[in-house]
Amino acid sequence: MGLQRLKQQVSAQIDALAPELVRISHAIHAKPELAFEEFFAHETLTQAVEDHGLDVTRQACGLDTAFVSAFGSGTTEIGIISEYDALPAIGHACGHNIIAAAGLGAALGLAKLGADLPGKVRYLGTPGEEGGGGKEYMAQENAFDGLDAAMMVHPAGADLITMPSLAMTEVKVTYHGRNAHAAVMPHDGINALDALVTAYQSLAQLRQHIRPTEKIHGIFTEAGDAPNIVPHRASGVFYVRAADGVALGDIKSRVQNCLEAGALASGCRAEIVWAKVDYLEIKDNWDIAQAYRDNAEKLGRTFFPLDNLSASGSTDMGNVSHRVPSIHPMIACAPPEINIHHPDFTRHAASAAGDQAVLDGAKAMAMTALDVMLDEELREKSKATFRQTETSSRKAVSGAWHADGNPELGGCGCC
Repeated sequence: MGLQRLKQQVSAQIDALAPELVRISHAIHAKPELAFEEFFAHETLTQAVEDHGLDVTRQACGLDTAFVSAFGSGTTEIGIISEYDALPAIGHACGHNIIAAAGLGAALGLAKLGADLPGKVRYLGTPGEEGGGGKEYMAQENAFDGLDAAMMVHPAGADLITMPSLAMTEVKVTYHGRNAHAAVMPHDGINALDALVTAYQSLAQLRQHIRPTEKIHGIFTEAGDAPNIVPHRASGVFYVRAADGVALGDIKSRVQNCLEAGALASGCRAEIVWAKVDYLEIKDNWDIAQAYRDNAEKLGRTFFPLDNLSASGSTDMGNVSHRVPSIHPMIACAPPEINIHHPDFTRHAASAAGDQAVLDGAKAMAMTALDVMLDEELREKSKATFRQTETSSRKAVSGAWHADGNPELGGCGCC
């Protein structure tokens, strides 16, 4: 069966699934769950997979809310990814309910092709994107090994061929000093707040002399108990971003020096803990991304030019993209002035436009998967493009996982 006929069939299958996909999107939206706690979404999605006759591995890769389903045959294998965690206080203001249902729709639509499916599909449920870097945990368990391509679609205020992104990580510092009466015995105290302030000022000075793509921002989370007590403990949390994973490693060492300087200047002991997972920037595979754009435009989507955007957010899909050729397009479900992670975006994620994004995203991904399966030239071009930066990708990947890091750190995906 020809490629265009297969695309028509998979689109028709997704249309037939539309009521179920929209119901699942709304159900996940109505029950927002934080990173690694997405038990309802996990059960909802895996049950849907099983209901359509596919095998699924729950609690995959050692994560309670991850899953993997594989089907099809052939030499080419495509990864379709769903995310489903929400944000504190503002729920699905990042629209991961749309990502979840669109990924499910693409996977089920391809599965419905049966013996006509010209390759293999690995459908992956990836928890903890908004914090913790769940995809890196899964990558450590080889979840993406052997894929010819991986893809997901993310809601936004405009259709974009990718999400311009930065590499990022998180660090927490706690200074340990000694209490004393601030008026009577100040000489007997060791001021942990002074250590934190000194470190913050050092970071502020560093920020004057870094690249525009490098960003450091943070807060004080603990600063003492009372004005008349020399603080014996003070803490801060900082995000660190850079253009890519290699540059992130370099700036991390400079941030480490600033944090240590606070301890050295004040006489405190510094407890510096970095995140277990660094989020890498998205390494876009433009050959596959263009195929996605062509398919989405045929569905009536109009893409906003990337020239008008600068990289700022971060996502753990970047960690996948340095391992296999990947795409991370954005699909409009809200007006352009409504940004993700804004409370107003939560409403749009369950709107009629959000429902259309589920269906269009599922179709565009499914059709793009068929392109990669059947177009040998596209497949070879995408692999050749990926290999051009293979050395830097290996270096970035090797520095993205820290076995002794804090799993509760890791920043905030898409932000």
